[in-house]
Amino acid sequence: MSETKKMLDPDPRVWDFETEYELGQDNIRPFGLDLHNPVFLISSILIGAFVLIALANQEAAATFFGWLRPWLTSTFDWFLVLSVNAITLFCLALIVLPVGSVRIGGKDAKPDYSYAGWIAMMFAAGIGIGLLFFGVLEPVYYNFSESGGASPLGVDASQPGNEYIGVVGTIHHWGLEAWAVYAAVGLSLAIFCYNLGLPLTLRSAFYPLLGERVWGWWGHLIDTLAVFATLFGLTTSLGLGAQQVAAGLYEVFGIEPSPTVVVLLIIGITAIALGSVLLGMDAGVKRLSEINMIMAVGLFLFVILATGVATAATRYFSVMTDYVLMLPALSNPFGRDDTSFFHGWTTFYWAWWIAWSPFVGMFIARISRGRTVREFVLCALIAPTLVCALWMSTFGGAAIDMLNAGGAEGVRATVIEAYKPEGALFGFLKELPFYSIVAPISLLLIVIFFVTSSDSGSLVIDTITAGGKMDAPVVQRVFWCTLEGLVAIALLLGGGLAALQGAAVSTGIPFTIVVLVMCYCLWLALRSERAKM
Repeated sequence: MSETKKMLDPDPRVWDFETEYELGQDNIRPFGLDLHNPVFLISSILIGAFVLIALANQEAAATFFGWLRPWLTSTFDWFLVLSVNAITLFCLALIVLPVGSVRIGGKDAKPDYSYAGWIAMMFAAGIGIGLLFFGVLEPVYYNFSESGGASPLGVDASQPGNEYIGVVGTIHHWGLEAWAVYAAVGLSLAIFCYNLGLPLTLRSAFYPLLGERVWGWWGHLIDTLAVFATLFGLTTSLGLGAQQVAAGLYEVFGIEPSPTVVVLLIIGITAIALGSVLLGMDAGVKRLSEINMIMAVGLFLFVILATGVATAATRYFSVMTDYVLMLPALSNPFGRDDTSFFHGWTTFYWAWWIAWSPFVGMFIARISRGRTVREFVLCALIAPTLVCALWMSTFGGAAIDMLNAGGAEGVRATVIEAYKPEGALFGFLKELPFYSIVAPISLLLIVIFFVTSSDSGSLVIDTITAGGKMDAPVVQRVFWCTLEGLVAIALLLGGGLAALQGAAVSTGIPFTIVVLVMCYCLWLALRSERAKM
């Protein structure tokens, strides 16, 4: 068809998205594989080279990534914040606009999964290890570390009424804006795949702008960048999870958390993830996600009962009110004096969420056929925000109360006196009853989150590098699952936490442009689908 698209309907909002491109036509099939050429080759070769170089030059890698992250977050702070603001407003608008009635997969499409299974998989992919790693750490750090210098907007946490300012800052990072990025990417992929019949890959969302050129080098560039963003965003989460598992092993079994132990953990848990890969989506990811949710809900209920339901409820409504009132100021990138909070945390998180968005977006797109746009955005944006806020308020708020009362020495030791973030959760749980039972259960929960993240990530990267095919040979997912573990090891040995965060930010910033353009293309597609109804 012509590069210049023509209207086939008298309504100017209806676009012709038909293409002569056939799924997998550019794929190569050596040894029974099904690989998109050149996306798979370029991505795998460059990532493999990165692993080898980082492992061979660990000190140089540590120095480089130690410089990279703060430079990027302080230089591109305004761009990241304004971009995420725009994406959030766009998603909120979709809830109330007429295009919200468009159904993913067409008007007769039925959901592939129940609400419980759908939301469980969405949560496991979107938050995973993060709630367990940062739930105690982040609120406490903002309130007490650096003598209050990391407090959001410079609010004095020692003043009456400001006791939970750290929780408010944490909700800002894990709430509306984070899930808006996921929702925008996920909805774009779902509409262009299930409604317009294009391959389930990032390039398809750019068809309204690029036309048939999207199957050429422009598309190759978009998909390759998506692979890098997904891989480095995901390995940041995996690296944090491995460090927290190591801390848990020390607490439960007395095993010292050395670099060797962390590496062995990544290898072992990656091996478990490979088993989940071989079981497939329904038997692997779905079951593990549901187990995750049951265990996470159980841990949450234990904590809220142990620390006081009435106190937790009062705290939750208080911090949510403050969050809504402070959201405009927290979302303003100009004239900020709270540089430790803004550059050290907010701009890093925005880059991390964007780097992670191809992974989470493609995964939730794949499981969301049959949902309306309005239903999708509400379930992928509003509900997770409320639940994440409840978790952070319960865990972080209770830890703050304990510290203000002179307790929680384990939290004080790992967050305030010596910054060892991987130990914050276990330091908090020590203050609660039944620690000898709860700690091993929490450790198992972290491991399962680790496995589901790795399994889901390999599924997404494999889909991209197979040209949008969702039934590529399972050995390809095994390859990507293995490579994710190797990248996590390379980054941890070549700079630790700074390297993980630097890699995520370095891919998240350029991918921000991709997400912004995707939103515009999604709007064109939704207008077209609405006009056909």
